[in-house]
Amino acid sequence: MDKSGEAYWFAVLKLLGWVLGAWFVVSYGFGILFVEALNNIHVGGYPLGFWFAHQGSMYAFVAIIFIYAKLMGNLDKKFNVHEE
Repeated sequence: MDKSGEAYWFAVLKLLGWVLGAWFVVSYGFGILFVEALNNIHVGGYPLGFWFAHQGSMYAFVAIIFIYAKLMGNLDKKFNVHEE
């Protein structure tokens, strides 16, 4: 593999690391670890920790998918491996 291919895969793995890190913080951090702190804030009459574990995480996961798709498209264009 040439240097361009190695640089591309390094960039892809770096992006995947960030995406998986965000997924971990949203699912495990907000849903389990920080739930007590988040429950001190109320949204629509419900504690934020409860809301985030049941509703907010879904919104965050959908946002992560769209952000990943956009960033991966930009990365593909940068390394000229995009579809036309």
